[in-house]
Amino acid sequence: MTGEAARQAFLEWLAHERRAAVLTVEAYAADLAGFLGFLTGHLGAEPDLEQLRTLRLADLRAWLAHQANEGAGNATRARHLSAVRSFYRFLARRHGVDNPVLKLITAPRAKKPLPRALTQDQARAVTDDVAEMADTAALQARDTALFTLLYGCGLRIAEALALNVRDAPLQGADAMLRVVGKGGKERIVPVLPAVREAIGGWLRLHPDRHPASPLFLGARGKRLDAAVAQKVLRDFRRLHGLPEHATPHALRHSFATHLLAGGADLRSIQDLLGHASLSTTQRYTAVDQARLIEVWRKAHPRA
Repeated sequence: MTGEAARQAFLEWLAHERRAAVLTVEAYAADLAGFLGFLTGHLGAEPDLEQLRTLRLADLRAWLAHQANEGAGNATRARHLSAVRSFYRFLARRHGVDNPVLKLITAPRAKKPLPRALTQDQARAVTDDVAEMADTAALQARDTALFTLLYGCGLRIAEALALNVRDAPLQGADAMLRVVGKGGKERIVPVLPAVREAIGGWLRLHPDRHPASPLFLGARGKRLDAAVAQKVLRDFRRLHGLPEHATPHALRHSFATHLLAGGADLRSIQDLLGHASLSTTQRYTAVDQARLIEVWRKAHPRA
């Protein structure tokens, strides 16, 4: 059996036995056609099942390198490799073609996108005006407190919604907030006066100020769901023409980006965000550089 005949058999199985979507079958078809086409040129002839069984690790690496030279990014090459692995699993089950070198090759890692922050004016618009989306004074105070906390302290939405009334930072000019982040790791975050004021305003209207009660409540008196907070900001950004990346997590990105632009060092920002690795925090330097380049392009007469 030729490689092309095996590809057609795989696609038939995918469409009729696995009942995969049409677009999924088309994607596999294209990915495997590219793979077999490369092997035809690389080996000097169309591969058959025996040649597919005896492919070397160097052959697979040459295929991935060829794709990179053609401009395919890491995410694209990882998808192609996943398609080839699915193809080989089918060959192993139906035709006894097993090639162990596929287990030795690592999928290319997709490059993480840069954090997308808001401008200072956009972030301030959220904290100052988001209350207009709510119908009652209590919900207005709650939303103002929540989004001011996210931007003022750089919290993840899950971290903010996990807080209880006892955690509210209300005392003194040097008030600190204890946050439990990913993996149960605790960190201490300083709290700005504007954040303390917003939380205090919400607590004065909070229907259940028992220390163990959730700090942020939903309409039914339970802990506020993240999806509700995301919808509030989604409606607000569309009403006010803010970019689509204006999400609760973008306020955390904005916190870090604006601190860096203001002269804060990376180690301090790492501690405030609760990043385990400094390399994660370093992504914000690229954001700041991109912002400076954009300013230069708009302002320089020869840009």
